[in-house]
Amino acid sequence: MDDFTDDYRGQALQFCQKWLQGNTEFVVPTSGSTGQPKPIQLTRAQMAASAQMTLEALGLGPGDRALVCLHPGYIAGIMMLVRGLVGDLALTVVNPSARPFAQIRGEQFAFTALVPLQLQAMLAAGEIDDNLLIFNQMKAILIGGAPVGSALAVQLQVIQAPVYATYGMTETVSHIALRRLNGPLRSEYYMALPGVILGQDPRGCLTITAPVTQGQTLITNDRVRLIDARTFEWLGRADNVINSGGVKIQVEKIENVVDKTLTYLGINRRFVVMGLPDERLGEQTTLVIEGDPLPPATRAALQAQLAIGLGRYEVPKSVRYCPIFPETATGKVDRNQLKAVVLAV
Repeated sequence: MDDFTDDYRGQALQFCQKWLQGNTEFVVPTSGSTGQPKPIQLTRAQMAASAQMTLEALGLGPGDRALVCLHPGYIAGIMMLVRGLVGDLALTVVNPSARPFAQIRGEQFAFTALVPLQLQAMLAAGEIDDNLLIFNQMKAILIGGAPVGSALAVQLQVIQAPVYATYGMTETVSHIALRRLNGPLRSEYYMALPGVILGQDPRGCLTITAPVTQGQTLITNDRVRLIDARTFEWLGRADNVINSGGVKIQVEKIENVVDKTLTYLGINRRFVVMGLPDERLGEQTTLVIEGDPLPPATRAALQAQLAIGLGRYEVPKSVRYCPIFPETATGKVDRNQLKAVVLAV
């Protein structure tokens, strides 16, 4: 990895130098998508264990080329570097832009990791079709950082190489489970990587015990349905619940129905469901859509479809709009900042 001419590549080089010098501890910030970013201290052993699990699960080995196009200051980008260092992969580092393939022009890779926003931008620009041979020859493509919507999942079916959604967080040193998104093996369930022990706490939230947690049991805030010892369905975050008139509503359930409804109506926009203050109900379920207001007829069709797919208390009581959603440094929608923007209007 040479020719580091910008800050992103400089950060990547700085991390690699620390790793090669034998540093045993690293401080990594959380993404800040569900709260204020906070520093997490990770050990070299944890990071190496995580990298090894991924390398083995995806069949990656010495000499395989990996495209690093995620921010090297956060766990997703950092672990792409660690996988390269541990697995002796050939790394190509580019700026974490919306269209990273525009920076590499026809080069071949065995592996990369992306966020949904990058895939959406590449699809809109026709770059998936233009680079389909490159994608199809990869051993694996990881997608993380945000949920993969229905429309994007359909568009991914043109890719023959395995495409996986990831489950993980900074505290688990990137992903500990994968879900196949394309092809005949696609699934609604996540499967844990080898060496990961799953469980549930009394709330129904996932617990994780693995080398990446140093053998300690990590209790998450993610509600899941355990299918078996290694497989689970993600239901939503325990702290992402709207209390409307005493009825507790899981945000992710509503967002799943909204996503499918917008896809059915041919609308490809980002959205968020949130609870806004309401004098009578305490919180009111609100749908916030990025961009200009929908035409009245489309808005009516959306409301009618949501009334079919959701319960009485789950249907959003209002639809609001925000021209551009605020994002965290890792490209996730900043829900806290978005809520402040909507309330200020």
